[in-house]
Formats: sequence, structure tokens, C-alpha cells
Amino acid sequence: MSDLAARLHRVRERIAAACARAHRPEASVRLVAVSKTMSVAAVQEAMDAGQRVFGENRVQEALEKIAGAGPHARWHLVGHLQKNKAKHAAGAFELIHGVDGRELAVELNRRSAERETRQQVLVQANLAQEDSKHGAGEDGLMPLLETVAGLPHLELRGLMIIPPASDDPELVRPWFRRLRELRDAAATRLRRPLPELSMGMTDDFEVAIEEGATLVRVGRAIFGERA
Repeated sequence: MSDLAARLHRVRERIAAACARAHRPEASVRLVAVSKTMSVAAVQEAMDAGQRVFGENRVQEALEKIAGAGPHARWHLVGHLQKNKAKHAAGAFELIHGVDGRELAVELNRRSAERETRQQVLVQANLAQEDSKHGAGEDGLMPLLETVAGLPHLELRGLMIIPPASDDPELVRPWFRRLRELRDAAATRLRRPLPELSMGMTDDFEVAIEEGATLVRVGRAIFGERA
């Protein structure tokens, strides 16, 4: 077993243990292996170890890897999507995690219509309203969700968050819990299921799972430190 395969195996063990603590089936959580800055060879090595879903931050880098990795990988855009990149992102990704404003949503809908596709998306929340991060604050979250839900070429699947950084995963637990509460309230108000919660990265994905994450975005724990 290669070092990468061993790290991937360990991450999957940690996901299984977190699911057991939360009394959830392991299949209720999908691992998104964040491969930004990594080579196609590293992606293929992860695929050889059984990983299929990969996350990228930049559209152009992702498109190059999508072309090189073959048809069996599935790709999520987990980084900030600029409005002028929407034309390249629409239809290229299984799921776009970071729809963070109305203008981006409208443009992504327009570009998806041009490609005759229905793009699955998550709305990004910024509950702490950090200037360094994108997303809707709690007051603006429901209006944005309503906008996205009303766009015919976008399929709203749920919510995503990057909480304030902390060395202690327990300190970010309240942000994950609050996102789950807001998701549940939004599903009731919109009268539609919102099954996905994208939350948790290398340092806190176990706490995120305990609070309801369905997608965890893990890079460093799988691929090692980036240059």
C-alpha cells in the first residue's frame, strides 16, 4: 500500500468512527478528496485506492485534471467561483459548492441554460461574516436560497460553510450545528429536500460529521502537505 493509499484508508476509518459515534450509516457521508495543486498522477493514485470524488478550487486547473484523469472520477468545485468563470464551470462539475451571491447564481443559471444542463449547486454560508471568506450571512441566507431555488437550470442541493479557523475542532462545532439548523428550516420553508451539508475539512471533519455533514472536503490528510 502506498503512503497516499494508507492516508486515504486512515481518513475513511476516521469517517466510519465519526459516523458510528453519531449513529449514522457510513454511506451517509461522502468524502471529497481535495486535489488542488496536486498532479493528475496523484489523483490517479487515489483512484487506484478507491477514491472517486475529487474537489478543486480553481476552474482552469480542474478542467485540465478532468481531461487527464479519465471518465471514472467525479469532480466538485469547492473553491470560490468568480462570475466570469461561470461559463467554464457550468456542466463541468457534478456539484458546485460555493454559490455565494445572487449575481453568480443568475450567471451560472444562464450558462447552464446555454449548455442545456441543470447544474447541481450548494449555497455557501458565511455565518461568522468574516471579510476573508465568501458566502451569505444568516440574514441574507434565506433570500439567496429562494433565488437559487427559483432558477430553472440550477438544482439546489443544500448548504456549504467554511467556519472560522481554530486549532480546537470543538470551537467550530456550533457553526456546523447552526448550519444544519438553518438547512432544516430552509427545507421546510422552501418545501423541498435539501439533503447536502458540505462542512468539515482535514482538521475538523469528524466534528462536522457528528453535526450532520454529508460531504467532507479533505485534502492534506490524504495528499500530504502542499508545496
